[in-house]
Amino acid sequence: MTRVAAIDCGTNSIRLLVADADPETGQLVDLDRRMTIVRLGQDVDRTGRLAPEALERTFAACREYAEIIKEHGAEKLRFVATSASRDAENRDEFVRGVVDILGVEPEVITGDQEAEFSFNGATKELTESGLRTPYLVVDIGGGSTEFVVGDADGVRAARSVDVGCVRMTERHLVRDGAVTDPPSPEQIEAIRADIAEALDLAAETVPIGSAHTLVGLAGSVTTIAALALGLREYESAAIHHSRVSFAQVKEITERLLASTHAERAALGPMHPGRVDVIGAGALVLLLIMERIGADEVVVSEHDILDGIGWSLA
Repeated sequence: MTRVAAIDCGTNSIRLLVADADPETGQLVDLDRRMTIVRLGQDVDRTGRLAPEALERTFAACREYAEIIKEHGAEKLRFVATSASRDAENRDEFVRGVVDILGVEPEVITGDQEAEFSFNGATKELTESGLRTPYLVVDIGGGSTEFVVGDADGVRAARSVDVGCVRMTERHLVRDGAVTDPPSPEQIEAIRADIAEALDLAAETVPIGSAHTLVGLAGSVTTIAALALGLREYESAAIHHSRVSFAQVKEITERLLASTHAERAALGPMHPGRVDVIGAGALVLLLIMERIGADEVVVSEHDILDGIGWSLA
């Protein structure tokens, strides 16, 4: 067994997994798994740069994670950075800060690499589930969404497109520095148009309509699952591999888009860092399901972070 540490730094959150990995089977035994909302991608869509305050929030989380990694005695560490750091002009500042704190250089991966990690992390446990393949794995992040079609033999096709819960919120729902609560029909329609265009792009590369099972990843999807399950607080074990129907996704999305900040914040499973962006994230999932005619989405708590961990095994 090898003790590994994986860090996934996205547009909205940074996450850590410390696990014991079996090099022969690729099995991971979790020792510590946690997530911190840092909003690294704050205003990147508008300015093209990582904001100083966003960098400092991210570095503070890195310092916390460095202590946890040291306590567990991880032998290998891999730090992967995704959409926001791909887009930023000043990503060298981000790289230097991470190296100073953690001693490793963050790998600013491509969208295709991100898609492969997400697929491997999400589907490794599904091979014995009886679910029909091919799978369509959708990872709805803060800045981008990854579409991956594959089966037990691996990835067939993948595409990353620039629609995510943070990007869509900042692009269409922010007025005078504040998120519109609730958004207007015109704002919602503008998000719908961007998502529809992104789905057209994804479909040029990925046969999204050919999949038999839709697998949804990341915080927007897992939060919708928690609401569909009626959870009073976020329960990872209950959410993992739950199935949420199209009707439930539609009802929850419409409710979130019609609610105020206070109403969304009062929902038990809602992380404070997702309150302002969950409506846009839910709309991405809904329009994907509409496009491919999915009756349900299988929700996975295992995703890119697990894929990074398995790569170290």
